[in-house]
Amino acid sequence: MTDALNATPQLKSEILMQALPHMLRYDDTIVVVKYGGHAMGDEQKARDFAKDMVLLEQSGINPVVVHGGGPQIGSMLKKLGIESHFSGGLRVTDKPTIEIVEMVLAGSINKSIVGQINAEGGRAVGLCGKDGNMVTARKVTRSHNAGPDEDVVDLGFVGEPEKVDMTVLEQILGRELIPVLAPVAQGADGQTYNVNADTFAGAIAGALGAKRLLFLTDVPGVLDKDKNLIKELRIDDIRGLIADGVITGGMIPKVETCIYALEKGVEGVVILDGKIPHAVLIELLTDHGAGTLITR
Repeated sequence: MTDALNATPQLKSEILMQALPHMLRYDDTIVVVKYGGHAMGDEQKARDFAKDMVLLEQSGINPVVVHGGGPQIGSMLKKLGIESHFSGGLRVTDKPTIEIVEMVLAGSINKSIVGQINAEGGRAVGLCGKDGNMVTARKVTRSHNAGPDEDVVDLGFVGEPEKVDMTVLEQILGRELIPVLAPVAQGADGQTYNVNADTFAGAIAGALGAKRLLFLTDVPGVLDKDKNLIKELRIDDIRGLIADGVITGGMIPKVETCIYALEKGVEGVVILDGKIPHAVLIELLTDHGAGTLITR
């Protein structure tokens, strides 16, 4: 980074010229960024992320930020002495918990990200799925012990996107505003639901017909059996890698969300390491790229 700051004017101009074709490629397109993990908790990385969003917007790209907040929810529940209950390894979101979830996601985290982007010269707007009925959720149930004795787990107020209405975002995008979305939504039953942030981002990106959906994670991307980064994948490759046991654990729901977003109309989805400074800019505005690009 120091070398880049001390670069000659000539070198700086060459770097900008290299970015130009990428800027033209993404001009006036929508890029949805799912922001979470350790990148969100570190102050310097949070500032870097905010700068990236402002630069994208200034470059003629329309960024939409969707954020999570699992660790922050966990620590607030602990602070308030609200015990977390788990069923089949999944957190049950009861009435007291959903109130804290909404307070942390749509309140403190959302407004913190909005403030960071605004502090870097952007104009961010904080929203959640409830605003303008953007995302209507339905209750999620999960099964475990598959077979004749299958148990259905009631996860409480956990939802998944049922209907997406882009009216509010269509009013915002293209007006030099950066929407920052919290994955909280209302059901047709009037209840508030906590929606998985990856799934929420996939639903938003699909409804907007985004050119790219970027998942900022704590890993470099999808790795092969020798733990080397796979630069590009298609949907059929993913299914094969899951069947062969190469993609396992928490990466399975992530790539399934990628497939869902692609099938909804997103052009390309990238899983990349949010701990790398300016990972979003490296991916979108350089020849180098970052992470794993998944396409149809």
